[in-house]
Amino acid sequence: MPCTAPSPRSTIKRKSQRAHYDSASLHAVLDAAFVCHVAFADGGSIHTIPTACWRQGEHLYIHGAHRGRMMEALLAGECCVSITHLDGLVLARSAFHHSMNYRSAVLYGRFEPVDDPSAKAASLAAFVDHVSPGRSAQVRAPTPAELAGTVVLRMELTEAAVKIRNWGVEDAPDDLGHPVWAGVIPLALTACAPEPDTLCGAHPQPALPAVLKAGA
Repeated sequence: MPCTAPSPRSTIKRKSQRAHYDSASLHAVLDAAFVCHVAFADGGSIHTIPTACWRQGEHLYIHGAHRGRMMEALLAGECCVSITHLDGLVLARSAFHHSMNYRSAVLYGRFEPVDDPSAKAASLAAFVDHVSPGRSAQVRAPTPAELAGTVVLRMELTEAAVKIRNWGVEDAPDDLGHPVWAGVIPLALTACAPEPDTLCGAHPQPALPAVLKAGA
């Protein structure tokens, strides 16, 4: 059952029956994501930038370059992070009742830097393993210069809301007899056939994250 929102601004008001505020729901949305959108204020304007993300424990992590606009702005103030997974198109018998199935999360807070070299290296290894499980042990580790040139930020998962729709058509009773197909068209993120580098040789293909479905 949905629990209480952690703050007024994270309280879902529209379609509140779809709201979830528990850690398990939030972790599931974050762990299925490779990209998040970060909204922040800078230079008298509002910006939203997509960037790679991953979760470790009760923190969301991102990374970037030193002196990057977003990195500097996130260290200077609060931001809002959003993630959405589109799971299906819901086609109703009326135009009004068409919908989509989805899992989404919105997080509020402030990022903090991961400065300790060992902690930063461990976080980046977790990111590599998020993309391909076990890969951080197979590839060359970052050099001290590469670590120094990379900014790793993390946000504590203390203020967030999850919204989920995962059911079928909700037609009005008077529309149930309308002569048109109705139902759900499921959608999923699928990995296509790997395209090896020309110098790859006969090395085994990389492992796929569990959230990806392997395609032909």
